Amino acid sequence: MYKVVVTGAAGLVGQNLIPLLTKDFKEVVCIDKHQENLDLLKNLNPDITAVHADCSSDGAWQKHLADADVLVTMAAQISARDAELFYKNSFLATKNAVDAAKKFGVPHIIHISSSAVISAVDDDYANTKRQAEEYVVNSGVSFTILRPSLVFGPFDNKHIGRILQFLKKSPVFPLAGNCKVIRQPIYVIDLAKVIVAAATRVPKNKTYNLMGTEKIYYADMIKKIAEASNLRRLILPVPIPLFIYLMNAYAAIAKTTLFTEDQLKALLVGDVFQPDAWEDEFQVKYTPFEQALKDMLARPEYKYVLKASPT
Repeated sequence: MYKVVVTGAAGLVGQNLIPLLTKDFKEVVCIDKHQENLDLLKNLNPDITAVHADCSSDGAWQKHLADADVLVTMAAQISARDAELFYKNSFLATKNAVDAAKKFGVPHIIHISSSAVISAVDDDYANTKRQAEEYVVNSGVSFTILRPSLVFGPFDNKHIGRILQFLKKSPVFPLAGNCKVIRQPIYVIDLAKVIVAAATRVPKNKTYNLMGTEKIYYADMIKKIAEASNLRRLILPVPIPLFIYLMNAYAAIAKTTLFTEDQLKALLVGDVFQPDAWEDEFQVKYTPFEQALKDMLARPEYKYVLKASPT
């Protein structure tokens, strides 16, 4: 394989994926609208072609799809208060990349979707991810769709990354209700290896539910994160209305959000997914959650924290 183009390349998944892709592809083109995170990606991977562009708008960036063997679409809005941001960054960014792939005859698309697509959640994130996935499927271009669940690892500035930041600052971690909901986290290194395998093996027109094979109660997950960081913390269940009040108060004081209300609602839905046999399909062994936490905290890349996108 010669050339791969990755959109949304400077986020959590991209920062861990790109070093692996450079081993298998002679030319790796990384497109992202977040200049600081893209600069970090380029500094850590000097051989890549870094393109600063917003994929939600047509532009010169699309010409980089010429002669590409594979397109990897990862641009997405994870959290926001403005519904328009989800439409632009999850759907339009995918649509424009897929349209360019069709125009330039790219043989295959790997689309990074989300387990939210098959969840009971009905919010802007899940719905725009569903739209994006449908557009890929109906594009007429050969595709592989990957639906990861909760992704975590080095460079994480959301989800577990923010939980870690909060745990370091506070001796008490409040839980919404008793949080007896199941999480199925997947280590970003595992996801990156699967993407590389998909890029080189090219399974055509297939979709994979890419969840962690462990089922962990959310409260236990928080405890394991604290233990891995050598932090002794009180995990305190609180009524959901009080949790929402505390969450909003923290956001106002810290000028950042641990969760949005939509993310909290999605968490409390308590989806439990049946993963496909992705370990066998892609020859990638699942990394158990506790082992992945230790690996994440030991990696030198852990010191890098991505800049958050506007919400």
